[in-house]
Amino acid sequence: MAAARLAAALLLLAAQAACEFGVLRVVPHTSRTRGRDYCILYNPQWAHLPRDLSKVSLLKLRDLSATQLCSYLDVPAEDFTNQITMVARGNCTFYEKVRLAQGRGARGLLIISKERLVPPGGNKTQYEEISIPVALLSHRDLQDIFRRFGHEVMVALYAPSEPVMDYNMVIIFIMAVGTVALGGYWAGSHDVKRRYMKHKRDDGPEKQEDEAVDVTPVMICVFVVMCCFMLVLLYYFYDRLVYVIIGIFCLASSTGLYSCLAPCVRKLPFCTCRWAWVLQDTLGIAFCLYMLKTIRLPTFKACTLLLLVLFVYDVFFVFITPFLTKSGNSIMVEVATGPSNSSTHEKLPMVLKVPRLNTSPLSLCDRPFSLLGFGDILVPGLLVAYCHRFDIQVQSSRIYFVACTIAYGLGLLVTFVALVLMQRGQPALLYLVPCTLLTSCTVALWRQELGAFWTGSGFAKDAPQSPWAAAQGPVPSKDVGASLSQHPPGEELAKSPLSTEEAGASDPAKDPDSPVASPLSPSNGDQAQPVPVVKPETSA
Repeated sequence: MAAARLAAALLLLAAQAACEFGVLRVVPHTSRTRGRDYCILYNPQWAHLPRDLSKVSLLKLRDLSATQLCSYLDVPAEDFTNQITMVARGNCTFYEKVRLAQGRGARGLLIISKERLVPPGGNKTQYEEISIPVALLSHRDLQDIFRRFGHEVMVALYAPSEPVMDYNMVIIFIMAVGTVALGGYWAGSHDVKRRYMKHKRDDGPEKQEDEAVDVTPVMICVFVVMCCFMLVLLYYFYDRLVYVIIGIFCLASSTGLYSCLAPCVRKLPFCTCRWAWVLQDTLGIAFCLYMLKTIRLPTFKACTLLLLVLFVYDVFFVFITPFLTKSGNSIMVEVATGPSNSSTHEKLPMVLKVPRLNTSPLSLCDRPFSLLGFGDILVPGLLVAYCHRFDIQVQSSRIYFVACTIAYGLGLLVTFVALVLMQRGQPALLYLVPCTLLTSCTVALWRQELGAFWTGSGFAKDAPQSPWAAAQGPVPSKDVGASLSQHPPGEELAKSPLSTEEAGASDPAKDPDSPVASPLSPSNGDQAQPVPVVKPETSA
């Protein structure tokens, strides 16, 4: 059984490799000075297409799109000598169509499809019999050709070489790694401030601070089940639910934008609609930063559970679902890129997208953008944020944070390499999860802190004691609020972002040089963070 599944997977990969995108150059019959390119999908096992347009002859397009060319009854009296024959898809195999077209002298066969473009396949014996190229063109593109140029046109089929890597991957890499690093750093710093302020009076100004959400194993399981359910619903009801996702994205991203990027966005020049991806990516980065600051994984155990479950989720919906769908397409890729037969032609906004920056047939076809889902940023980013919080707790010079961020960048590079080699959508978490988890675990083992890192036991559960209270002596826990609010008039309460227990500082009462508290003194040589000294207020 396992061998059969492996063989099926290899056959699927072989079919994907045999399928290539090409270009149909169309020019009007009367004037050949202007033309337009359209995307085609062809199988090089029938016949290879030339790589250079200058080496291709323009041929007349014979319009038989009203017939399917499945029998000799569909063949007109005039032959197809030095013509590209165009027929409709359906009712017979690709081999039967191309055999009839080649027998009447056609130089190529163009098949019009109203459905999603699929590789025009056959078997080895059939490939050896055919010497003309076979390609599929979408019905929507055919209508555009007739509208622009009429029915009398000249065409040429060619397949320019694909670049090894598109430069837009560099932009996506910078945006993704930058978002993870900035979000993780912000989340760790915000968590320290939140811990210090959490026991303040509810009517104080600190009440307006956003509260972080601690993720539990139950929440992880519910979240993954909801993701699976929503992804399947999107696959079957895409045209209806896409607007729901767009609405959710608008609400969530506006909150994130208000939280971190509102002053900057107003200054960005969005002049034309072709730059709409810039606005979407800006909103998306703001959304990811806000979520990384708000959602908090309290232990490395919770991080491991979340990442491993979503690892399986990502691999299943990218690599396994093609065996379960009628079209043989991945549910994840289909939903992320938008179905080709969608009537709305809307795309899900929950991705970072950058248009291709080089000349490529893919810019004409169904992949004009390179995409990276928000989940591929948020899921590893939550681990990076946990590492930064743990760094602050144990005063480790941010070694966990830096190591995990570098591991994320390396995992993203491996994802890009796999994308280039396999030429198909990749589950990024397949590479990001092992890189980040193993690196974080290795650092914890090296520092002999795996126990505390796994359980998060190093984090203090109680609010830090006020330096003012420390100077005045012990205060009963039930009167902490009163002692903080009833300090002598004319004096400002000194505030420290970390407790002596959390920062590993010495007892402030033992330092005679400071009227309130001593500077924090980390044991590993980190730079000390001085505590503000109480100063009398001056009057005008």
